[in-house]
Amino acid sequence: MAEQRLVTRTQFPASAESLKPRLKKAPEFPILEKQNWLIHLHYIRKDYEACKDVIKEQLQETQGLCEYAIYVQALIFRLEGNIQESLELFQTCAVLSPQSADNLKQVARSLFLLGKHKAATEVYNEAAKLNQKDWEICHNLGVCYIYLKQLDKAQDQLHNALHLNRHDLTYIMLGKIHLLEGDLDKAIEIYKKAVEFSPENTELLTTLGLLYLQLGIYQKAFEHLGNALTYDPTNYKAILAAGSMMQTHGDFDVALTKYRVVACAVPESPPLWNNIGMCFFGKKKYVAAISCLKRANYLAPFDWKILYNLGLVHLTMQQYASAFHFLSAAINFQPKMGELYMLLAVALTNLEDTENARRAYTEAVRLDNEKDL
Repeated sequence: MAEQRLVTRTQFPASAESLKPRLKKAPEFPILEKQNWLIHLHYIRKDYEACKDVIKEQLQETQGLCEYAIYVQALIFRLEGNIQESLELFQTCAVLSPQSADNLKQVARSLFLLGKHKAATEVYNEAAKLNQKDWEICHNLGVCYIYLKQLDKAQDQLHNALHLNRHDLTYIMLGKIHLLEGDLDKAIEIYKKAVEFSPENTELLTTLGLLYLQLGIYQKAFEHLGNALTYDPTNYKAILAAGSMMQTHGDFDVALTKYRVVACAVPESPPLWNNIGMCFFGKKKYVAAISCLKRANYLAPFDWKILYNLGLVHLTMQQYASAFHFLSAAINFQPKMGELYMLLAVALTNLEDTENARRAYTEAVRLDNEKDL
């Protein structure tokens, strides 16, 4: 009988790894920034619809916690004119990253666009605490203070902005403050510094030329306006100002040639039609003058200078009732100008209203005496 052999197998000791209990696989959390690159790409390409689709997908995956997606969505809302919605989203970003000055800047910007200037200044001041060397914060604070009519604070902030970083826009706003205060000399000094910093900025050159023109310094006005036209021959503001200078010196035909160029660029400009009308008045073409001035008045019905010119032309044509009408309207907008009362008195005299004419002359004399004091 054959023997049955027992087959024995060698038993090896179990490894230490096999004795360890198996760990469960870690749960996969969504990567918040996974598609930020794609959102950014669509945004800079201005493909906003595709951008919004990716943002929606990203926010669904991250349960609304992707700050960058919310931030870009807010920017798109602002571009589309949905300012309130953009404000709410920027506020969400500020909650997600409370130490981000950029988020607060965007909240303040949306508040500013909604006309809530006081609230905007408060948020900008909070952002300034997080980043004291940000030119944009100082500049925008200055602009907010201008709207709040706190001009001293506005000047301080704009000077701080220039100290941090020189920008054309800051110079322009600082110059506007001096113009609001009626200080033309300081405004000219600011614009001169701005032109030294940015000599090819046509807006700065034109503004400086107009200020010199207002002061009657024609040589410097012509120089700066000429420089503006050198860099931008189609700059209608500079062309209009140059035409105005020529018109002042009696070169009506040359001025009208300049105005034809401007008419192609801005055919609905009230100052343009006002100047054209006064050119025709200077050439004694009164019907054409009235036609142009009435177009200017249609485009800017509350401009007292146009009303004044209409009254003057009608007075010259001995149309006293029409002159009275336009001069009365001009006085409603500019009640402190003695010359208007004088012309009104002339019209009333010719209308045989001696009592009111005497009153108008008396008021003209009073205002003229006050001006001399």
